[in-house]
Amino acid sequence: MPGKPRTPREVVQEHEHRYAPDADRPLGGYLAVLSSFGTGVVGAALAARCAGRRAPQDLSTRELVLLTLATHKLSRMVSKDAVASPFRAPFTRYAGTSAPAEVAEEVRGKGLKHAVGELITCPFCLAPWVASALLVLRAASPATARTCYSGLAAVAGSDFLQFAYAAAQERHSPRD
Repeated sequence: MPGKPRTPREVVQEHEHRYAPDADRPLGGYLAVLSSFGTGVVGAALAARCAGRRAPQDLSTRELVLLTLATHKLSRMVSKDAVASPFRAPFTRYAGTSAPAEVAEEVRGKGLKHAVGELITCPFCLAPWVASALLVLRAASPATARTCYSGLAAVAGSDFLQFAYAAAQERHSPRD
């Protein structure tokens, strides 16, 4: 005689336990985050198609470089800048500074809250979301996207120059 059917939550909890018996890995939260990403991408594609927009066939090398720099910078801004901490605060706890102009935060909560916290504090994890959003902007308004890409790329370049300048100052400052 078959047992009582398990709920989706029970199935996910069983997988979480088997996957990481000694660690809290919110597989259900990750699944929800991945599902929202997929839904967002499909939704944006359908909205673009309904509006008569088409995804760009090719990005020029220049535009790809700008998109890469813009994705890097926006991912870091969202995940590490102090001024963006109010957006991360429901999912994180301030833990100090991690680098010049960046904060360190600990992810808090369980399940979906924890998964979102991991996503929004990790520039590597956030990059596919940012790149996708920037590409949706590109499909919707190419001129606006180029302006956005260029501005973010300029800020990324400025950051690099700030670090290079500080390193040069350190190297050439009088020693005690």
